[in-house]
Amino acid sequence: MSDRGLTHIDPLGRARMVDVTPKEATHRRAIARCKVFMMPETTGKVAANAMSKGDVLGAARIAGIQAAKRTADMIPLCHPLLVGAVTINFNLGDNYVEVETQVETVDRTGVEMEAMTACSIAALTIYDMCKSADRSMVIGELALWEKTGGRSGHWRRPPGELSMPLVNTPMPNIDDLDSDIDALIGTESDDDQPL
Repeated sequence: MSDRGLTHIDPLGRARMVDVTPKEATHRRAIARCKVFMMPETTGKVAANAMSKGDVLGAARIAGIQAAKRTADMIPLCHPLLVGAVTINFNLGDNYVEVETQVETVDRTGVEMEAMTACSIAALTIYDMCKSADRSMVIGELALWEKTGGRSGHWRRPPGELSMPLVNTPMPNIDDLDSDIDALIGTESDDDQPL
């Protein structure tokens, strides 16, 4: 832990918002990414703009922009900021849609939470727009990838740090589970034998 202690706790142990009024406003930027893992057929429908609800990526982009601007309303100790710019891009893989958000401001505190909130809400919107076609989707790998500005300066996530992709695993057949459980606990029974 840093020698500054817990910045969001007052001397009596109560939550508090950090006082940023003495700080100078500087240019700040943050980039966040996450992935929505889905069946390849679903990715194909997203790419072809063939989902029954409409333009998946367009809706997700607008939702992410709105979320960046409303982050302080959702995260209690987050400062309200004048968000100067929000960019949301998508990369389609065989079985996922990657969301990348970039948020910029000139303010007294960073926009990491705004970038991550925009990313997560864009991903949730993709899920909502696609759920009728694929309820097995998984949202994962939400992370800050880069930030600039402020006292701590520039930070970038090392390459390959999130290199282990999540994989959609089909749900097992419930009948298979019952027989596996019976075998494990020794209750596999013939109809003729009492328990």
